[in-house]
Amino acid sequence: MPGATRIDPYKNFRFRVEIQGFQQAAFRECSGLGSQIDVIEYRDGSDPVAVRKLPGRVSYPDIVLKWGVTSSKDLYNWHLAAIQGQLQRTSGAVILLDDAGNEQLRWNFYEAWPSKWEGPTLNAMGNEVAIESLTITCERQEQA
Repeated sequence: MPGATRIDPYKNFRFRVEIQGFQQAAFRECSGLGSQIDVIEYRDGSDPVAVRKLPGRVSYPDIVLKWGVTSSKDLYNWHLAAIQGQLQRTSGAVILLDDAGNEQLRWNFYEAWPSKWEGPTLNAMGNEVAIESLTITCERQEQA
C-alpha cells in the first residue's frame, strides 16, 4: 500500500519494573501479565440443548520477576517481611519501552505482595549469571 507507514512491534527485552518503595536496577525476565474471566455454563429451561455462557469471576495471574543476583536485598526483605507476618501490599507497573527508551505501554498492578522467592541455582561447573526470582501476587492488573 503506497504511503502506508510501517509500524513495527516493540521488542520484549526493553522493559522496566516499578514497585512502590523498591529500586531494582534491571530484570532479566517478567511473566504473568494478563487476566482471565471464568466461564459459567448455564442451561436455560426453555431450550434443553443450548447452553448459555456467562461471565464469572475475574482473576489475575501471578507476576514472576527474574534478575541477576546483586548485593541488593530489597525484594527479598519484602518477601521476608511477609513471612514474618508483616505483609506490605503495594502497587507497581511493568513498562514496555521503545528503541529510544521511551515508555510505550504500561501494565499496572495493585494490592501486590511477594508470595514466593527463589534463590539462584548454583553450579561450580557453570559460567552463567546467578538468577533469583520473586513471585508477586496481585488483586488486579490493567494495561494502560
